[in-house]
Amino acid sequence: MTPPVRVLHFVTGGFSGGATQVAIQLVEAARAGGAIEPLLVLRRKRRTPPERIAQLHARNVPLQLVPGWSHLATVLALARVCQKFRPDVLIAHGFSEHLWGRYAGLLAKVPHLVHVEHNTRERYTRWRLAQTRWLARRTDRIVGCSEGVRQALLAMGMPAARTLAIPNGIDLAPFAQAEAHPHAARIPGIVMVARFSKQKDHATLLRAVAQLAARGLRVPVQLVGGGKALHRAPLERLAAELGIRAQVDFPGVVRDVPQRLLAHQICVLSTHYEGMPLALLEGMAAGCAVVGSAVPGVREVISDGVDGLLVPEGDATALAQALERLLRDPALAARLAAQARVTALREYGRERMHRRYAQLCLELAGRAAEA
Repeated sequence: MTPPVRVLHFVTGGFSGGATQVAIQLVEAARAGGAIEPLLVLRRKRRTPPERIAQLHARNVPLQLVPGWSHLATVLALARVCQKFRPDVLIAHGFSEHLWGRYAGLLAKVPHLVHVEHNTRERYTRWRLAQTRWLARRTDRIVGCSEGVRQALLAMGMPAARTLAIPNGIDLAPFAQAEAHPHAARIPGIVMVARFSKQKDHATLLRAVAQLAARGLRVPVQLVGGGKALHRAPLERLAAELGIRAQVDFPGVVRDVPQRLLAHQICVLSTHYEGMPLALLEGMAAGCAVVGSAVPGVREVISDGVDGLLVPEGDATALAQALERLLRDPALAARLAAQARVTALREYGRERMHRRYAQLCLELAGRAAEA
């Protein structure tokens, strides 16, 4: 019997962005098959939540942690993991983990390295960009989680022949019963799932909601997600200044995101930049009417007027107008929501994403016939 291809996924243990969730999804999907033996390695952060680690262990996810207090400690510890696990392929997810992951892979002489970029905009200094280009010459494939990210990688000087796009996917199982939650029976309110950070544009959504209130549409809003208080506190103050604080809930990090989406009519992603937004995909799978900022990554997910609405980045008036259309025209909202769910089920399941990564790994390992 042919042994499985061993694939190590290395990613941040911060759990704040999509990279970690994608890596977990790929490991769990690989475990359900037999062609790939996966291992998830997380770089421990100061804010790595122990309860999330415990949940992964409870689900029997093959998992190891390496220290994150220094880059050298990370590289050396990961190299030791590689020497023990002996992966055929090391997939390093996200900035800056793709640097330390590939250095460790080179040190441990892993046969094949893959870099996965999860955003169209990252904090590249000239030195880190130089490292990325040096590592690219020693990397088998460079993957963007959307076509927009692939284009950003090419603009950074990544080799076109080895740079490709594999769209992110989500676990569709939590949304299997979406049809049991008719759109008309849901709360006519808004959910935005996003961490509080400079990347996300909660402020524009709050200003749009204030405009709706001025037009007589006082809708409940849930801003779900974690992040630093220095980003969240100004938004709480802004909501109070706009006179909508009573409408806006800041529940923090929650474990019932699917249930919240299934209970509401509208999902919004107001943002400055994205890679491939998992939260928006989940809103679509839940059968919400979705509205997103027209930035790369989001533009690939939403076909404006077909399965959602796109609005210019940072334009509160345009966002308010889009939301008002959905709230005052329930038939339009239901039609867009239904098509959004069709799109999510057809294009963005984790199994589809896993098949493409599995094919890539099998081909790199010389198992093209299986791929």
